[in-house]
Amino acid sequence: MRTVLLATLAGAAVFSAGAWMRIDTPLTLQPESRIWVEGTSTTKSWSCKAPAVDANVVAINAEAPAAIVNGEKAVRSVTVRVAAPRLDCGNGTMTKHALKALKADDHKTITFALASYDLAKALEGTKGTLKGTLTLAGVAKPVAIVATAKPAPAGQVRITGSYALKMTEYGMKPPNLMLGAMKVGDEVTIGFDLLLKAAPPAAPTP
Repeated sequence: MRTVLLATLAGAAVFSAGAWMRIDTPLTLQPESRIWVEGTSTTKSWSCKAPAVDANVVAINAEAPAAIVNGEKAVRSVTVRVAAPRLDCGNGTMTKHALKALKADDHKTITFALASYDLAKALEGTKGTLKGTLTLAGVAKPVAIVATAKPAPAGQVRITGSYALKMTEYGMKPPNLMLGAMKVGDEVTIGFDLLLKAAPPAAPTP
């Protein structure tokens, strides 16, 4: 009888531990996700889009999207990468000057790596401050980016926000176009609209 009781208690302990176990789950970036850079000049505003974004987001489990919206810290790590040479400003001349300013030939990747973050439940979704390192034109600097998380269809979560910076702080020279008639402003804003979904569980190995 004692042996049966001990076995039952041990089984209950294992079950309880399993119920609370956190299993790392990747959150995959959906095709609708966007990152862009916009700014001003002496003649007009401009915007450059990243046609492809790569993100490595690891969450504690498959319920992470809902947990994030509820203000829970359900993400373990985040790394976002953009291929600098693929930025498109919608104008060949502007794109050429933007890529030159970014030193895209030598520094092909724009990267944000998360170090820590804070969340607070808001009226609509969750507000957060993402602290980490932004690497741009080969220069890495600490940043604090304000973002908003909102629920999206099919169990997804949408993360939106922006971050303003000065090009000269990253060793970049603001472009001059049309023989100097058009001068790009030093301050630019990086915007993002990322749609994340928990990856389906891996199929069991036969």
